[in-house]
Amino acid sequence: MRYLRYAFLAILGIVLISVSLANRETVELTLMPQALADLLGFNFSASLPLFLVVLGGVVAGLVIGFLWEWLREHKHRRDATAKTSEVRKLEREVKKLKKKQNEGKDEVLALLDEAS
Repeated sequence: MRYLRYAFLAILGIVLISVSLANRETVELTLMPQALADLLGFNFSASLPLFLVVLGGVVAGLVIGFLWEWLREHKHRRDATAKTSEVRKLEREVKKLKKKQNEGKDEVLALLDEAS
């Protein structure tokens, strides 16, 4: 399984390097259209290689997707935390009740009661 992962990563690396080498031309990236920039009075622009724009878009999409999913699953994590604390509380209560029930009994009989 480890070799499969390494093979996949190697193929992915080769594909990314070949895409990067094939798209080295620079492109002008602007923040907003020229008409809107003239209206507002400012515009940000940068010259970047095309592969950086494409790979940056992929990375930004992944980060946004992971963040969205993390926020969406907050409810489930909160419920799991509440259930875990409830289980711990109930386990402590059962332990107290068993200890109280076995008070005054022989240690061997108390151990047998706990085992069943």
